[in-house]
Amino acid sequence: MVVRIGVIGIGSMGTGHANYLLNGEIKNAELTCVCDIEQNKVNTFCKNHPEIKGYLNYEDLIGSGEADAVIIAVPHYLHPIIATYALRHNMHVIVEKPVGIYAENVAEMNKAAEESGKVFSSMFCVRTDPYFRKIKKLVQSGELGGIKRVNWIATDWYRPQAYHNSSAWRSSWKGEGGGVLVNQSPHNLDLIQWIFGLPESVTATAEFGKYYDIEVDDEATAILKYPTFSCVYIASTGETPGTNRLEISADMGKLVLEGGQIRFFRNVQSEREYNRNNKDVMDKPEFWECTVPPLKGQMKHQNITQNFVNAILFGEPLIAPGADGIHEVELANAIYVSAWTEQKVTLPLDPARFSELLNEKIKASKKG
Repeated sequence: MVVRIGVIGIGSMGTGHANYLLNGEIKNAELTCVCDIEQNKVNTFCKNHPEIKGYLNYEDLIGSGEADAVIIAVPHYLHPIIATYALRHNMHVIVEKPVGIYAENVAEMNKAAEESGKVFSSMFCVRTDPYFRKIKKLVQSGELGGIKRVNWIATDWYRPQAYHNSSAWRSSWKGEGGGVLVNQSPHNLDLIQWIFGLPESVTATAEFGKYYDIEVDDEATAILKYPTFSCVYIASTGETPGTNRLEISADMGKLVLEGGQIRFFRNVQSEREYNRNNKDVMDKPEFWECTVPPLKGQMKHQNITQNFVNAILFGEPLIAPGADGIHEVELANAIYVSAWTEQKVTLPLDPARFSELLNEKIKASKKG
């Protein structure tokens, strides 16, 4: 059996998904149709690939009978709207990240997925990265001991003004729903909750149009408070060369991911045990440094799509269940609310609070 897939939205991301399907990179799957509201995009794509049917309306594609599943790669606000419609019309669905902006819409999408019984996945492909998979394994196995602190500096998301000017809806509250937190950070925020879970509270600051002529966030700093440790997350699109460094301080030492390498500064004995027994007022545990090999594999979008097809055909467990996406949305929403109100926010967040504040931004928006 072959899963027939349609791609809704053929901008840069959607075209990328369509191309690897056309190239035969996904076993037991084929691209059969595409959709975009811009007719010139559809015309050009179908001219180059006459065997593929093109549509200007997602409802027409979903109702055509040409596809068993869809990949949704459209502006963020539309993700849960189109996904909900597709699920309720008997389609399997992959939705691009972020899965939405408003948590209420995402919750409705998740309900539709549960009721449909269809396979529902999200394009959190960085979960397949062999380095992050190894880190998750180390953390959750207890090999690092108790976590003391997590720092993640992610400032290598540089985007010039030309990027922000590339579309009328980009980098606006009305058109996109945010900046670095909803465009560049979803993978990072998903990994934080995937590895460590959701925090109890968030205290955050953000800068809006600090580096560019935009109204949305181009820098954010968040302190995520867990029961026994805190995680500091820093993101920016205005620095070059930027930094991407994840540091985990734990009872058994310090783990650092940077520059495509995991380094473990491993204590000879746990800090807690050393502290109980040591009598020297200035001494500290000895440690040794080692490089931790990643797990096998390579991070790419195709991993999520192949897993999705395997789930449809063979019941393979999903790497990134679509329902998980709401956790990343809630985390991003909490950071925004804390930054806007200059207050600590506890989780779970009341989704109406975020919606109210975002709607105020949209009402005042001059773009999108």
